[in-house]
Amino acid sequence: MSGAANGDAAASFDPLRPKLIRVAYRMLGSVADAEDMVQEAFIRWMGADRRAVREPEAFLRRTVTRLCLDQLKSARRQRETYIGPWLPDPIVEEQEEEDVTLPLMLALERLSPLERAAFLLHDVFGLAFDEIAATIQRDPAACRQLAARARTHVREARPRFRVEKDRGLELAAAFFNASRSGDMKALGAMLAADVSVHADGGGKRSAALRPLIGFDEVMKVQTHLAKLFKEHGSKLVRTGFINGLPGFVTLEADGEFQTTALEIEEGKVTAIYIVRNPDKLRHLH
Repeated sequence: MSGAANGDAAASFDPLRPKLIRVAYRMLGSVADAEDMVQEAFIRWMGADRRAVREPEAFLRRTVTRLCLDQLKSARRQRETYIGPWLPDPIVEEQEEEDVTLPLMLALERLSPLERAAFLLHDVFGLAFDEIAATIQRDPAACRQLAARARTHVREARPRFRVEKDRGLELAAAFFNASRSGDMKALGAMLAADVSVHADGGGKRSAALRPLIGFDEVMKVQTHLAKLFKEHGSKLVRTGFINGLPGFVTLEADGEFQTTALEIEEGKVTAIYIVRNPDKLRHLH
């Protein structure tokens, strides 16, 4: 293929790349896998008869979604042997993402690949069922049923209480300060009675191999961690929204990044999501 043809393919593809990565990431929960799927779509775009494509965005979205459906099958097998809790790669942004928060992404993990695709394409990206049908190669009525079934499963994961942006970031900063300084009274005042901690180390860095459930268990672990932070240090890199939840990025004593995201309801932290697996943090460097 000539350089001119490659340039033409890139010129029409590159403006759509951020949207395509957004779709792929929400399908897969992995930044690296999403980038791989979008790059594979670009390779196919270069080889396609682009003059015959009336709507490049729709064509490429279909291509990426189908690639992700295939990838989800192998991803599910990998999840079965994953060490400890699995969390999606953390995406850190200045503004809150309202469409797919971290709890919702975890709920999507429980869906079949087709349910996940139908829900995301319709409920998140606003596509009509006719286009979804062409994408996942099912009839519109079946797509409508897939989305409805998915909606039932994930309804509880939708945030019931919106946290005002500045208040969320204030709570994240206060949580960092209390947890690192050892102010357990201040930390305890932030936590709900049924608070839980989910830490993803992927077997590559130390992390609890199961979720911690309940105020007493969480406080016990936080008290132990505060002693380690005091001895070895934990540097705040930035606060922000991590997969739609207020949180912060830290540089830990081992020289690796860590993200902490806080699910907040009625002013109390109900869940803490910590990503320590270095493979999931490379894009933050």
